[in-house]
Amino acid sequence: MVRNTAAAVVGIIVAGALVWIVEKAGHTVYPPPANLDITNAQAMGEYVATLPTGALLFVVLAWFTGATAGTCAACAIGTAKPMYLAVLVGGLVFIGASANLLMFPHPIWFSVLGLAGILVGAGLGTMCRRAAAGRAE
Repeated sequence: MVRNTAAAVVGIIVAGALVWIVEKAGHTVYPPPANLDITNAQAMGEYVATLPTGALLFVVLAWFTGATAGTCAACAIGTAKPMYLAVLVGGLVFIGASANLLMFPHPIWFSVLGLAGILVGAGLGTMCRRAAAGRAE
């Protein structure tokens, strides 16, 4: 049980860190305006409406990468069934992304692709244990 708890914590940390890193990379390529008030939902909604597709794809990539790597890390460490860890880690990424989507308007394609990417990523992340077991043999 301790190992699975540690696996879940590591998975959540990995997921959060990768989401932050990839989104930060996106902000480097597509920097937000210096005067943007990120606490103002209306201002954020107006800003998102002007973003180029590439900027939004960075966020989709961040969510996918975080869910995949976080679930992979949890599955590689833990002894629980991989689906439990995928639901936990991927579920938290999904909840965080959903909260973001509910705060202000986003394009429909972005919402669908982003949430689907999280589900696919968490599913792919469960394959890490099998891959690690195959290398150990």
